[in-house]
Amino acid sequence: MVAPTEYLDNAVQPARLAALLPRWLELPVYRTRLGGNHRPENLDFFRLPFITKRDMRTDFPRNFLPGEGTLETLLEQKRVELEHTSGTSEERTPVLLEHGWWARQEARALRLNPLAAQMLQEHPLPRRVWLTTPVCNGTACHSRWSPRSARTDGAALSVNQSRIPFVLTGEELQRMAEETADWAPQFMDLDPVHGAWFALYCERHGIRFPSLKFVLCSYEYTSVVHRRILERALGVPVLNLYGATETGHLLMEDAHGRMRPSLDTAFLEVVQPDETGVGDLVVTTLSNDYMPLLRYRIGDLVSRTSTADGDVYVVHGRARDALQTPQGRRVTTAQVDRCFAGINGLAHYQLRQTETGSCELRYVPDASGPTTAALNEVTARLQEVLEISAPIPTESCDVLAPAPSGKFRLTCRV
Repeated sequence: MVAPTEYLDNAVQPARLAALLPRWLELPVYRTRLGGNHRPENLDFFRLPFITKRDMRTDFPRNFLPGEGTLETLLEQKRVELEHTSGTSEERTPVLLEHGWWARQEARALRLNPLAAQMLQEHPLPRRVWLTTPVCNGTACHSRWSPRSARTDGAALSVNQSRIPFVLTGEELQRMAEETADWAPQFMDLDPVHGAWFALYCERHGIRFPSLKFVLCSYEYTSVVHRRILERALGVPVLNLYGATETGHLLMEDAHGRMRPSLDTAFLEVVQPDETGVGDLVVTTLSNDYMPLLRYRIGDLVSRTSTADGDVYVVHGRARDALQTPQGRRVTTAQVDRCFAGINGLAHYQLRQTETGSCELRYVPDASGPTTAALNEVTARLQEVLEISAPIPTESCDVLAPAPSGKFRLTCRV
């Protein structure tokens, strides 16, 4: 098996930042926010204000393209690519990428895992199947019916065209399975909720894909519920890849199940950590000169641990989706999700917490659903994590709807 990409020493990143800052700080988006005092030697990097999506949108693209010509010219010359992202909000934000940058940074992240590195060595242009929310972007996702030719992009095929997987008909799931089998992908690149529902269909019908090496989960938080279904039904390893359209892929699961940073792509900070070490992830991109982001607060919670061979991270989910104990302690999506380890009979779930602190667990069943004993076990675990004694009612649902962004929220406050 091919060894993964050697992990870069964190110590090299400050030098890279120092070399890049003088050019980046001349961009209008940063000069405007810093006033006249924007010389790198006068600034403490860790006191720079966070950039937001609003900053990215305001006066786009002139805020990032001084003296570079018009966006239309750059697109015509194929020097840049224009994407859009809404993340977990409805705010559509333009993202300017150097031409070919997305594929390069993705391959760099994938090589942090030996299985993925081996695949890339054997198949430099691997065939993939996309299966994700149709809202994510216009390349990998299609929100209205399209022929297969329109859903093909090089070696990748997008098979999903439904925003809510739970309403897919048997005929549509059959089409997706047939297209996947015909495409013979080396890997599947999927949203975990959409992927798990499709995998359950494949399991019921005895469908496997012999060419498949692994499943790559990205786009949103992967629950232990989704991972268990994918591994069981598709019979291949499931690997987590974390990032965003505006930042590129930041973390990749290694051979030991740990999330490793792609240090050539971004410099990562964990700010305002709580007593458990969980804090907000702040990203400074390092390799996209057309839209460099300085201290971008991505909206996710992470924790970081230093090991003998570099830093490893745990992704805890969206900051806005965190719950609270009666004493005001934060409980993250990851901490809630651990309560579902070993619990069978669920295809998807959502734990909702009201302003008064009461909770309700709603779930979409897998086949016949969880046993009473399993539900009692998981609600008891949730009560312990949330430090509450009040019973947590449960409700089986045929459908759990996504947010307007198309992403699903495992935990939320209402």
